[in-house]
Amino acid sequence: MAQAEAVKSKRDCGCTPENYELCEHFINAFRVIGKKWNGLIISSLCDTKYMRFKDLAHCITACSDRVLVERLKELEKEKIVKRSVDKDTGIISYVLTEKGAELKPVFDQIHDWADKWV
Repeated sequence: MAQAEAVKSKRDCGCTPENYELCEHFINAFRVIGKKWNGLIISSLCDTKYMRFKDLAHCITACSDRVLVERLKELEKEKIVKRSVDKDTGIISYVLTEKGAELKPVFDQIHDWADKWV
């Protein structure tokens, strides 16, 4: 999206510097991706096709299994993550949906920013 279009869409929904606290889209986006562990889950799934639960747990060691299950269910409810069960083996895996995959450039930029500044 071009810079001018991005500014226009922000203003169309009432998102101006004077009233960012009223921007429901922005608030809802951060409610989901800003919740503890969600960013790391999404980022981990951005770099692979499918991940099993144990692989996600290995990537995010500080998150308990119970909380990881909760966050995956929340992300599934938000249609960011899809849970799949292999009918032959019963192995459960997770993958980003189209909606979730659209976050990849955002997370790539966050990684770049973090490499430079954090």
